[in-house]
Amino acid sequence: MANENGLARIGKSVVIRGEVTGNEDLTIDGRLEGTVTLTESRLTIGPDANVAADLNAKDVLIMGKLQGNVIASGRVELRSGSVVEGDVQAHRLAIEDNAVFRGKVDLTQGAKASPAS
Repeated sequence: MANENGLARIGKSVVIRGEVTGNEDLTIDGRLEGTVTLTESRLTIGPDANVAADLNAKDVLIMGKLQGNVIASGRVELRSGSVVEGDVQAHRLAIEDNAVFRGKVDLTQGAKASPAS
């Protein structure tokens, strides 16, 4: 089922190296290295995901492992069990108990996603 915005998924056995861009919500359950740009959409890093990338999205939900920086124009949420190494720039940030975070936080009013080249 796809929602109004569309939904894409990168499965557990999928490995991607490079740049991912799009206009629909994306869930990553596999391994991704590079960059992800979804400036108008929600990005979910699943509990089994291992991501080494810089992320730029409207909202970001992290349940797995991320090594890289996050820029979100909306909310970033680190769920219990997640491990994040990198800086976060967002409008809002939520960190649950037992989430691991190493980096700097910049909670700016209406953080702007960097423009696409």
